[in-house]
Amino acid sequence: MKKKRAFLKWAGGKFPLLNDIEKHLPKGECLVEPFVGAGSVFLNTDFSRYILADINSDLIDLYNIVKTRTDEYITAAQAMFSPTTNDADIYYQFRDEFNQSQDAFRRAVLFLYLNRHGYNGLCRYNLKGEFNVPFGRYKKPYFPESELRHFAHKAQNAEFYCESYEACMQRAEAQSVVYCDPPYAPLSATANFTAYHTNSFSLDQQKQLAQHAEALVAKKIPVLISNHRTPETEEWYKNAEKHVVKVRRSISSNGGTRKKVDELLALYRPATKSKK
Repeated sequence: MKKKRAFLKWAGGKFPLLNDIEKHLPKGECLVEPFVGAGSVFLNTDFSRYILADINSDLIDLYNIVKTRTDEYITAAQAMFSPTTNDADIYYQFRDEFNQSQDAFRRAVLFLYLNRHGYNGLCRYNLKGEFNVPFGRYKKPYFPESELRHFAHKAQNAEFYCESYEACMQRAEAQSVVYCDPPYAPLSATANFTAYHTNSFSLDQQKQLAQHAEALVAKKIPVLISNHRTPETEEWYKNAEKHVVKVRRSISSNGGTRKKVDELLALYRPATKSKK
């Protein structure tokens, strides 16, 4: 079956890794994703239920609106995609409006516009919580109507929460499977990722995520985590089954240099009872 793309452009999205994730993701009734991002894994798996969370309130508000007000949302969002709105001055006016607006529906409409017209599909905020991605200068930004409709259809079996990964992981019950796609650990001391949200994800939080995974697997709930393969992640995930995958990544600030780097899929699988 052809893989379905997310309607958002997203740094670190899991579309290129879907086949590998699918290969190692255990079966279950409910998929729990504490770092849902653009939702590529959600969109391309077949669980009965989904519990999806992110700390970005704009993202979660958008998902709930697409789920519950699909046609109204698509009509309003599509009106933002025209030759006249693909302009730097207009873009910065809409960005200012987004940062000042308190209306959840209008913010959701503007969020998709900014995502598709902004530089490289980035989602970045300053310390004041203001969206600050510059204009992207694309010839004709794509309006993802079919992707929005597919998302809305799948979302009828999903619950979306704006909360920490710890709170989301606590929602996992029997027959749940947890997939974690945290902000990746830096490949080197000088290559630290600028957080896509105002909250950064520290090395201590990376370690704690592994500890939370071990606590869940002790309750017979499997957990799969994706991350860069580094000496630190090898140590953090030492109690997991580790699978190495090669993924093409930009390794310079201008995006001009790309090479394949090693990523880890760390699977915490509950122990099975051995036969006597």
